[in-house]
Amino acid sequence: MVRMPIQGMLALGGGGDSAAAVKLVLDRVEAAVRGAAGAVLGDDALRADGRRRSEAADERERALRLRAEAERRSERADARIAEQETEADRRRARAVQQAELKGEQAQRRRESTKRRAAQTSQRRKQTARKASARSQTKIKERAKSTRLDQLDTKAEALDQKKLALTAAEEARRLQAAASNARANRKNGG
Repeated sequence: MVRMPIQGMLALGGGGDSAAAVKLVLDRVEAAVRGAAGAVLGDDALRADGRRRSEAADERERALRLRAEAERRSERADARIAEQETEADRRRARAVQQAELKGEQAQRRRESTKRRAAQTSQRRKQTARKASARSQTKIKERAKSTRLDQLDTKAEALDQKKLALTAAEEARRLQAAASNARANRKNGG
């Protein structure tokens, strides 16, 4: 009889863990009352019902403890997850910052490498121009020397040809004179 008004108040209160605890106390009281009434009245069925209700209350109490423990573990797990997510966010932010820094450093290295390559290229071109100018000067000097040698050789050849022509002319003149002298001897005497 007492149970009905209390259950009605618990239903209006919305339930929850405190309502479950109150209901558990009521169930234990009811089980004890039934067990005691069965013992006083000598009613084995009433005593057995009180025992079953007491065992059921023990099971519900165990279930409440397990549920409460599960909720505590869940809350701790949620707190760990939130902390891990926060740490992961911090790590991501650091990684992004480091990636940006490395990107900037890489860009500076690329620019520096380009600058050095341009300077090296400029030095090589300048060296090549100087070497080319020296080569051209040497080629011109060799060409002059070769031309002089050719002119000297040609002059010698012309001198040789002149000597040969002079000798040939002299030989013809001598042959003509010898022919004339022979003809004169033959003719006269």
